[in-house]
Amino acid sequence: MDFLSPVIAGFGVVFQPENLFYCLLGVTLGMLIGVLPGLGPAATIAVLLPITYNIEPTAAIIMLAGIFYGAQYGGTITSVLLRLPGEASSVVTAIDGHALARQGRAGSALGIAAIGSFIGGTVAIIGLTFVAPLVAGFALDFGPSEYTALALLGILLITTLGTGSPLKSILMATVGLLLATIGQDPLEGVSRLTFGVDQLLDGIDFVIVAMGLFGVGEILYNLESLRKPAEPAAAVGSVYPSRAELRESKGAITRGSVLGFLLGILPGGGATMSSMVAYAVEKRASKQPEKFGKGAIQGVAGPETANNAAATSSFIPLLTLGIPANATMAIMFGALLIQGITPGPALVAEKPDLFWGVVNSMYVGNLLLLAMSMPLIGVFVRILRVRQAILAPLTILVTMIGVYTVRMSVFDMFIMVGLGVVGYLMKKAGFEPGPLVLAFVLGGLLESSFRRSMRIFGGDVTGFLTQPITATLLAVIVLIVVVPPVLRLSKRKRQRQEENVAA
Repeated sequence: MDFLSPVIAGFGVVFQPENLFYCLLGVTLGMLIGVLPGLGPAATIAVLLPITYNIEPTAAIIMLAGIFYGAQYGGTITSVLLRLPGEASSVVTAIDGHALARQGRAGSALGIAAIGSFIGGTVAIIGLTFVAPLVAGFALDFGPSEYTALALLGILLITTLGTGSPLKSILMATVGLLLATIGQDPLEGVSRLTFGVDQLLDGIDFVIVAMGLFGVGEILYNLESLRKPAEPAAAVGSVYPSRAELRESKGAITRGSVLGFLLGILPGGGATMSSMVAYAVEKRASKQPEKFGKGAIQGVAGPETANNAAATSSFIPLLTLGIPANATMAIMFGALLIQGITPGPALVAEKPDLFWGVVNSMYVGNLLLLAMSMPLIGVFVRILRVRQAILAPLTILVTMIGVYTVRMSVFDMFIMVGLGVVGYLMKKAGFEPGPLVLAFVLGGLLESSFRRSMRIFGGDVTGFLTQPITATLLAVIVLIVVVPPVLRLSKRKRQRQEENVAA
């Protein structure tokens, strides 16, 4: 009963009129952002961070969380109708979703996606309700050495399990760690990498980095699409799938829910990886794999269920360990810090109203999304006709105003524009900004925990190995670094042997 009391109290928090309003606002904005290709939840949350300063913390986080999982719903619409993913997690949905649309079954594809998204999200919320307190209870034993290993593991997993090149991800993470050191030393007070510029003594604010790389960088990158002719949207038809389609999708939705929940917890996993893995699993499990790519309903149901389940379960490491699982969670981490809340093991015990209010708001948010997504598809199709040339300048204006309000500094605006140009060039060169932002967020935790640990151990690095949890985490880090190259070498050796035998 002790466990259920705060959970039930959390529903009382959610059903306060203010929190319900921000939940509705968040999921509606999320769907809208998902429909508009390019901007994405990370950029949107980054742009809206300054607005949250004047909102009560629980309401602010409920709204931002709604934007994140709401965007997973919205991204499907452009994937199916235009073969233009509104979100990275909807890329694989476009393969079979658009093929179904060309067969006149766009409505069925969108309907199945909405139902799968609701089920996947709900399963993940139930999992979050039971798993998060257990993880938080275990993590209460964490000290500086454990947090050092955990932060290092988070950065390493992001660089090795992400969707881009591991080498490029490692390079971006290194740049992120370097940016995190700019300003005054937290322990000694000595200025670092300020180059005599007084405005850099306080460091670069996380909001500026996020809004520059994700907001301005994404907008500049997406403006290139203006040169490409737009493809007309396919006719939608009925958005209510038939019983046969529901039967065909049942297994895919079940597998997608479990896969998405598990992969969402992993740093570097998240919605994008979950949708890709779910698609591969469905293709392998299908009795007719040749239908995939030509309009298999399972190719929509599995990935869409998985990406929504992952979007929800990625809150577990953020809220219980203070470790963001992906780029959007890194920005959510920053949003919590802005509100004076430190994500981590103590959050469940110290701020139960906020923790359970945010978790339980996801039940309400998912119901709202299911209720809105199918009837509003026609409205979102009309929104697709708004030109990027109109949306981009408006977004830039909001971003510039937002970043100025952080510290009332024109200098910050110049830094953000500079980072926006860097973000654009990174995207052009195939470098994802996610690892940089994640490393920037975890850099402060890594440095402070490491230096505190070294003081505790009297400068002896081997002291990390005397702590059981730390030693276990370090062993996992070693395995992650060593095992992939060994497997690759082993595979090449086998291939050479097979070639020699064949010759």
